[in-house]
Amino acid sequence: MKTENNEQNQRPEVVEVRPRELQCDVVRFQNNKEKWVAFVGLLDGYPYEIFTGLQDDDEGIVLPKTVTKGKIIKQVNEDGTKRYDFQFENKRGYKTTVEGLSEKFNPEYWNYAKLISGVLRYRMPLEHVIKLVSSLSLKDESINTWKVGVERALKKYLPGGGEETNSEE
Repeated sequence: MKTENNEQNQRPEVVEVRPRELQCDVVRFQNNKEKWVAFVGLLDGYPYEIFTGLQDDDEGIVLPKTVTKGKIIKQVNEDGTKRYDFQFENKRGYKTTVEGLSEKFNPEYWNYAKLISGVLRYRMPLEHVIKLVSSLSLKDESINTWKVGVERALKKYLPGGGEETNSEE
């Protein structure tokens, strides 16, 4: 088992209890003239969770274009419910928090993102996570657009930025 290969040893260990704060990359993409955003929570530089959806001013996801990094903070409310907030620092050093990130997006996307985050947390190799996402058979055009964006967001964490891996479609 120890002779598996170096790739196995390079992946971080499984951390089942999510840290209160995770560093985060903000990945923007556009599909079918819609603006999307993905918040990729990182643990030891490896994707650990993902929040995605349409960038929509009405729903409160208003970020300066210069924001590419921040933190995803897990908050536990008094009643035991949890929410995830996104916090970033502006150019002057002031912190801005977008509360309830976990409630800002379409519930269908939230459920798929929870599934994807689950396999990321248990350290499924990233190329397999991307294959899993690309193999999802979704009926709605909008959710298929979302799927392509998630693949694109995760591919940037592959060695070489994912140029060498194309889906088999």
